[in-house]
Amino acid sequence: MKQASDSSAQGYAHDARNDGVLVYVNGEFFPRNEARVSVFDSGFALGDGVWEGLRLVRGRLISLEAHMDRLYEGAGSIALDIGMTREEMKQALWQTLEKNGMQDGAHLRLMVTRGMKKTPNQDPRFVIGKATVVIVAEYKVPKPETRAKGLALFTSTFRTSGPDVFDLRLNSHSRLNLIQALIQAIHAGADEALMLDPRGFVASCNSTNFFIVRGQELWTSTGLYNFKGITQAKVVEVWRAAGGVARECDFTLAQVYSADEAFVTGTLGGVTPVTRIDGRVIGTGVPGPMTARASDLYLESVVPVQA
Repeated sequence: MKQASDSSAQGYAHDARNDGVLVYVNGEFFPRNEARVSVFDSGFALGDGVWEGLRLVRGRLISLEAHMDRLYEGAGSIALDIGMTREEMKQALWQTLEKNGMQDGAHLRLMVTRGMKKTPNQDPRFVIGKATVVIVAEYKVPKPETRAKGLALFTSTFRTSGPDVFDLRLNSHSRLNLIQALIQAIHAGADEALMLDPRGFVASCNSTNFFIVRGQELWTSTGLYNFKGITQAKVVEVWRAAGGVARECDFTLAQVYSADEAFVTGTLGGVTPVTRIDGRVIGTGVPGPMTARASDLYLESVVPVQA
């Protein structure tokens, strides 16, 4: 299996400063090699928790309120009491950045679990004490060679799920189905898995949302069977605001293979080109102008203008 640094939709440029970052664990800060949670923690034992990934650019946490909305909605849906108000949580995020002296080019992983359990079982009534809150802040910027070359995707046999099986809009610690899809893609020589929904329509990738370009239009899936990502929604919004057509619709692999361009969206990478899917060249085989335009519009909408 290829190393993650070789090529990945979640890849980033190496930064030695990450060796010395301080990690927030329940209100305290620890060097990264000393940060710990209990083996009885609900997240470790059962994947019982919710998380958010946030990006710091020029002193601003992109889409902070939208991430807080999703975090607290997700926690509420599984009856998880975070034990902190939204304002307290935002203060913890900024405190983590301040402790690490970070002002730009950072990615934060905010993780909340139901907390430590008396014994490792599913019953939430066995929880002892409060929720566990961890914030890992690292210097991460997308690798420029990935953006220049474009990603290769492989269509996995693992399908995404609907809310009656597992609601992907719930940003849960439980990601095994998506990890299985990614492993399949890696063994096929790809960077990320493209996943279909139970009906056979294109849903998303394993960690990002997926777009195709057909003519002057952007197409992405409806959200019935995917993450309904924050970056995805912003790209649709800014494309329409600029007078373009962005469709949230069902489409098939046949339509993907014949697309003019393709790209994925996510918090870390923003808009990342896709140039090969299932061994097939998409469009001209190089990142295209519509993808670049979508990326520019997105960045203009979320990144503060430098004075």
